[in-house]
Amino acid sequence: MTSSTPNTSGTFRIGGEFEVRRIGFGAMRLPTEAGAPREASVAVARRAVELGITLIDTAFMYGWGANEELLVEALYPYPDDLLIATKVAIEQPAPGEEASVNGRPEFLREQVEQALRRLRVERIGLLQMHRLDPKVPLADQLGTLREFQLDGKIGHIGLSEVTVDELAQARQIVDVASVQNRYSLLDREHEAVLDACDAAGIAFLPWRPVHPAASTATAEIAAVAAELDATAAQIALAWLLDRSPVVLPIPGTASLDHLAENVAAAGLRLSDEQRGRLDRIAEA
Repeated sequence: MTSSTPNTSGTFRIGGEFEVRRIGFGAMRLPTEAGAPREASVAVARRAVELGITLIDTAFMYGWGANEELLVEALYPYPDDLLIATKVAIEQPAPGEEASVNGRPEFLREQVEQALRRLRVERIGLLQMHRLDPKVPLADQLGTLREFQLDGKIGHIGLSEVTVDELAQARQIVDVASVQNRYSLLDREHEAVLDACDAAGIAFLPWRPVHPAASTATAEIAAVAAELDATAAQIALAWLLDRSPVVLPIPGTASLDHLAENVAAAGLRLSDEQRGRLDRIAEA
């Protein structure tokens, strides 16, 4: 086996301002209903901070505000080094209908103001567009967020599920601090977007960073996990950390054990040989 090289797990400074540890926490999976499920979710959120996580990802769409409110219950007043990133631009559907993208300026203004109230902050450190609205000019959507930024109510602007071209167009209108696209060891559809973020020093937050098939899809993942006395999920996260220093995985869980497992992945070191074997999975 070749000698180990660090996976540059360390930290990353989002927007040149918020220095966060590179493994964050995705809050989407936390149950918000009253009683024991909510109490367990509060415990998980608090434990995430205790374990050193400094980036938590949420969104209005996660429970239509309930997920943000859960984080307030668990963590407010927030630690000075904690960045809670939220997302807007998805409209709550009427009963029996599907959610839809809405990037109209008046809708975005309402959502940002509501997020400020729910999170009990005067400034949202990182506000991301959940999706771009193809029906609304990009300059109108991002220009609205830029207005909030100039007013001091938004720190930095991020995007989600964008193409390389959309990212380039957006960067002509605002400074893009982050991109949140689906990406993992077994799902590399947005490789080119990650490469663009890497070149520009933009934080790349892969959602679903541990593909559901990671534990069973290939013998190679299992083999590397055995060599490092780790789980398949930890190997998937370690690979992401090693992929680029701009990658900030945000694995989500409602389990205290899985949370600790995810955080511990930052301590793993892949050898050059192990990294090469994992890289080749996508070529199979």
